[in-house]
Amino acid sequence: MIRPLASPAPVAPAVKSDGGGAVAGRRFYDAAQGAWMIKVLPGEFYVTPKSDEVLVTVLGSCVSACIRDRGMGIGGMNHFMLPLSHASGWGDDRESTRYGNFAMEKLLNEMIKAGCSRSRLEVKLFGGGNVTDTNNLIGSQNSDFALQYLEAEGLACAAQDLRGPYPRRIQYYPATGRVVRRLLGNNESVLVAREEVEYAKSLSSKKTAGEIQLFGDD
Repeated sequence: MIRPLASPAPVAPAVKSDGGGAVAGRRFYDAAQGAWMIKVLPGEFYVTPKSDEVLVTVLGSCVSACIRDRGMGIGGMNHFMLPLSHASGWGDDRESTRYGNFAMEKLLNEMIKAGCSRSRLEVKLFGGGNVTDTNNLIGSQNSDFALQYLEAEGLACAAQDLRGPYPRRIQYYPATGRVVRRLLGNNESVLVAREEVEYAKSLSSKKTAGEIQLFGDD
């Protein structure tokens, strides 16, 4: 359990990934762990080489991939809401990483640029709970997509905790690969589901531009 400091902790509203990637939503210091907690929100990702940074997210139907280079101690996390988009344009629109195809590609590319080797990558997947009031089972679709993506990329899944009816809170320690997963109760499930629906609505009128390379195709 993360305990707040008695006095105000240093907090930054947004923080750039060391890999030069997307902005994570919030950064705060946890004295009990002696580490900076980086909260990765929907549509974001973050890459770090720092042993004193812990990546945190809450997942309903969304999925996060936690990936690290076992030899270098560099790791990252993404957080996507929908499996994929077939749009031909992306550009620098941050909201494009709400789609799994772009979120996975972007996270892997940033890690490779940081010096990571594909042969040393350790991948763990979390989330994909069917927590929203819908018949579409978006959580299962996100889970299926993530596993299919890894297979297409030739990457093994070292661990997974996917699907089910409950949201999850994830703490990922990139330096060691440790993950702390906590299932959330019914009251929290309602809140997470509502936040995901509101976030999706807020993006429904936004357009993306640019291009994306899928599964490393030439």
